[in-house]
Amino acid sequence: MGLINRGVFFKILAFLCFIRSSQGRNHFTTLDLPPLLKASSFSRIQHEAYDYIIVGGGTAGCPLAATLSQKYKVLLLERGGSPYGNRNISHLENFHICLADDSPNSPSQGFISTDGVINARAKVLGGGTSVNAGFYSRADPSFVQDAGWDAELVNQSYPWIEERIVYWPNITPWQAALRDGLLEAGVSPYNGYSYDHLFGTKVGGTIFDEAGYRHTAADLLAAGNHNNLRVLLHASVTRIIFNTEQEHRKPRTIGVEFKDENGGQQHAFLTRNRDSEIIISAGAIGSPQLLLLSGIGPRKELKKHNISVVLRNEHVGKGMSDNPMNSIFIPTKDAPKQSLIQTVGITDGGAFIEASSGFSQSPDSIQCHHGIMSAEIGQLSTIPPKQRNLDAVKKYVHKKYNLPKEVFSGGFILSKIDGPLSTGNLVLVDTDINSNPTVTFNYFQHPKDLSRCVYGIKTIERILKTNHFTNFTLNGGGYPMEVVLNMSVTANINLIPKHTNDSTSMEQFCRDTVVTIWHYHGGCHVGKVVDQQYRVIGVSGLRVIDGSTLFRSPGTNPQATVMMMGRACPREKLPQNETRSSQGHQKQHDLATIEDGRVKIIAAYSAAIRSCLLRVGTPSPPNPPAVQQRRSHGGGMIDPVGEVWWEHYSKHLVGAAHRCYAKSPTRD
Repeated sequence: MGLINRGVFFKILAFLCFIRSSQGRNHFTTLDLPPLLKASSFSRIQHEAYDYIIVGGGTAGCPLAATLSQKYKVLLLERGGSPYGNRNISHLENFHICLADDSPNSPSQGFISTDGVINARAKVLGGGTSVNAGFYSRADPSFVQDAGWDAELVNQSYPWIEERIVYWPNITPWQAALRDGLLEAGVSPYNGYSYDHLFGTKVGGTIFDEAGYRHTAADLLAAGNHNNLRVLLHASVTRIIFNTEQEHRKPRTIGVEFKDENGGQQHAFLTRNRDSEIIISAGAIGSPQLLLLSGIGPRKELKKHNISVVLRNEHVGKGMSDNPMNSIFIPTKDAPKQSLIQTVGITDGGAFIEASSGFSQSPDSIQCHHGIMSAEIGQLSTIPPKQRNLDAVKKYVHKKYNLPKEVFSGGFILSKIDGPLSTGNLVLVDTDINSNPTVTFNYFQHPKDLSRCVYGIKTIERILKTNHFTNFTLNGGGYPMEVVLNMSVTANINLIPKHTNDSTSMEQFCRDTVVTIWHYHGGCHVGKVVDQQYRVIGVSGLRVIDGSTLFRSPGTNPQATVMMMGRACPREKLPQNETRSSQGHQKQHDLATIEDGRVKIIAAYSAAIRSCLLRVGTPSPPNPPAVQQRRSHGGGMIDPVGEVWWEHYSKHLVGAAHRCYAKSPTRD
């Protein structure tokens, strides 16, 4: 009873390895991309018109361009450079360095909100996916429903992204400690590896592969029709050009004006087809800014900057939100292995609990500074609060090489709140597209946001009491919460004056230590600036598709959903035979055949495996469901043959079979 045949085990392991390898991503290389051209080359191209001009090659813009180019002629204009060949973008260990780069060709542009929170916006092909922490998780079903999206189309679009650039992370000790601490603290159940937004604790996806190499939204351009797609880098669009000469008709877009990398002024135009459009995907800062500079916005603000009014809309730049993040810093006796977000606790109190850890410094690094979410930033507390501007940060970066490495050893457990409900606004500083607008987020203005933050910090306190992090700490016994809060006040840097009761009042701690997790959104809300199809209200031939249209941040991280928007939104324009290639049909058929084999083989061995798992005390994996019954919360299939579920299931069984074989008597 309970004995496992050696041959059976090897067959199981071989089969599981096969089905896991069959789920591998496309072998992407930069040779698969369309040419990435400098903007100055546009003047040497024969004048031609485009069906679509997309402003912003970011999280939404890249999948938009790839999808629309299947049928239409598309011009993609990106103000930044290429993410390829830059180690600080591509390699996980250099994540924080990227955000600190203040060089002219930096992939990020720093700004400070009027709230006193240091922030950054992407300036590179791939947008936020080229500079973020890489965590991938879908929106919750209620978000999809509230947005009025087609659930079937949504559930077809997510897998298109996942099969190209999303991976499962290798869990580090710090992330495992968070997982176990969350479960012991009551953030349950454990949902395993999942892209879905589920209450409890789970491991999400990542756009970093097994080697720690980043895969960005720019990779998705490889799926476009290269004959129809032109990509220009260092192309800063300064305004949208409208035809306003026709009386009694809406202003209509006819093209864009942009500057190339040399400062030369260029123009690109749409075809005369009435369905041709300009799509702005410049992000929550760039999209409302460009609308304002193009003459769409509050009349008073436009007149202030001598901008001709094309359309008065008082809502442009309004409803700006940024999900506040508060983190607890835990110093460690040894530098923990670096990890970005892998594990997340989705609580029922409106707080998401995540973690990051580790110190990293490469000889090739441009700087030693590793960004907001690292222990070393705490040394900035030596700078008086009123002097903690971007220039002071830069000076600090260049002076800190002689600090002892031990100063930087530690990790964070962080809390991000859902929503948020607090909102602010965006206004122009000047008419230069390269200038940062003035942005206010009004963190914790709404009392519910503050209560969610307190709930998150109290959840972290319960996690620390479980002692799963004691092996990391200097004394091996953990720290009192008041001590941890005091250290965290120093480690979280912003320009907000501190109070003496930061370590005794969690409400004050939340207000004083708030930083960003770069999930800001709003400024072009649906129903106020754009309609349900993301067409700018009051003009023709102009849409906005990106995070600026969102009322709240989707799920635990918005990048999955914003990329999905870029894939799903234009697909309604394409005939059905354009969106489903014969190659795709063949792949579904092949995978369905594999699926049928999986069910039959696993069923044959499941009883023996489960018996062994019970004896060695390992939790059993769920029964493999019938393929057609495996559905998402939105009612549609997660993907055609349950690839995501099978990857998690097979990974679980491989480990379980190894443990059983090691602990069980065997027979030939």
